[in-house]
Amino acid sequence: MRQIVLDTDTTGIEANNGDRIVEIGCIELVNREPTGNNLHIYFNPQRDSDPGALAVHGLTTEYLSQFNTFDKHAQEIADYLAGTELLIHNAAFDVGFLNAEFARCKIPQIKDIVAKVTETLALARSKFPGQRNNLDALCDRLQISNEHRVLHGALLDAELLADVWRPMTREQCGLLDAFQEEELESEAQSNDAAVGFINT
Repeated sequence: MRQIVLDTDTTGIEANNGDRIVEIGCIELVNREPTGNNLHIYFNPQRDSDPGALAVHGLTTEYLSQFNTFDKHAQEIADYLAGTELLIHNAAFDVGFLNAEFARCKIPQIKDIVAKVTETLALARSKFPGQRNNLDALCDRLQISNEHRVLHGALLDAELLADVWRPMTREQCGLLDAFQEEELESEAQSNDAAVGFINT
């Protein structure tokens, strides 16, 4: 089971009005455990970030000018994400930006690339109704240290989301594992019975 925890930083909030992705961070999980096969890329958006966005991620136009534009990495990103389940906090935002970037490069949309997109914010709201469920609040609630998170960063935020997602869904996955074990045990007993019948 391959999952990708994904986050982006952007020049603003309007994907369809000229704002661009400036950073993408992806953490690969296989069977819920980090593999180290991560993806982290900065992009030259060829425009300034809005003051509000710059205050969030701190990536200046001058700093980003040394990197490639998104199109130079678009196919690499699509190949990395292919067939996976994406875990994203506020998924509509990130997926909207990725779709806009891919469209410029004549690459299929996210729904045609990945197997599934899981909205971790909706999951958190269902588990902790009536409470704040942004990443900082989840880190506090689940006792995940985020002291090093002075500014938002796509890779850092993806790492933190992976850290909170696992304990947040542990009970759910435990029930699924138990159900699968029961199915396997029942199947094994049926096979044993069938073998005994054939042998006699």
